[in-house]
Amino acid sequence: MVASERSSVTRPAAAVEVTRMRRRHLRSVLAIEASVYPRPWSPGLFASEIGQLETRRYLIAKEGRWRAEVLGYAGVMVVVGEAHVTTVAVHPSHHRRKIASHLLVGLLEQALAMGAKAATLEVRVANRGAQRLYAGFGFVPAGIRPGYYAETGEDALVMWAYDLASAENARRLEWQRARLRRPGGDSGAADLSVPWVKGRVGLAAPGEHADGEPEGREP
Repeated sequence: MVASERSSVTRPAAAVEVTRMRRRHLRSVLAIEASVYPRPWSPGLFASEIGQLETRRYLIAKEGRWRAEVLGYAGVMVVVGEAHVTTVAVHPSHHRRKIASHLLVGLLEQALAMGAKAATLEVRVANRGAQRLYAGFGFVPAGIRPGYYAETGEDALVMWAYDLASAENARRLEWQRARLRRPGGDSGAADLSVPWVKGRVGLAAPGEHADGEPEGREP
């Protein structure tokens, strides 16, 4: 599933692998973080988060088995059966490749393995692309957090995915996996980056994209 050499932006989705984030990935992760967030997380915060294995899972998307390039990353926190997507970010040069979708499949699989029954996240009210991305994974609008984003005063839309262990959700995840396995599955306008979601999930970077490519959340 992983290509033996670094892939170009047009290489098929089979070249994309989602795996656990480790300390050796942090330099690449921090570079992406700085490129997409106005208030990036510190190296110490990332190190702390990835070390809390009882309640956290952080993943990276990469291509290339050796000296693999990190394309994006995402995290989730699971407490008392509820998962909170904390961050999703994709390198600006790898938008429109469904990297966010690869990461979300991995996050939800991890959340289920950790006993999560439901999942939540926040996203900017104006970020329709990100909302469509999340809707494809079963997230539905559940409320508004006024003034949630400090830099702009924008409201956040709270979204929830209920009944993660249901047969319906299992079918949805399998559909997403099949979509990503198809030839060309890592390219296309349907992918959304996750700019500005909180917990820090969010989706975006210096500018939001109509296709919803993730760029991140806010701390």
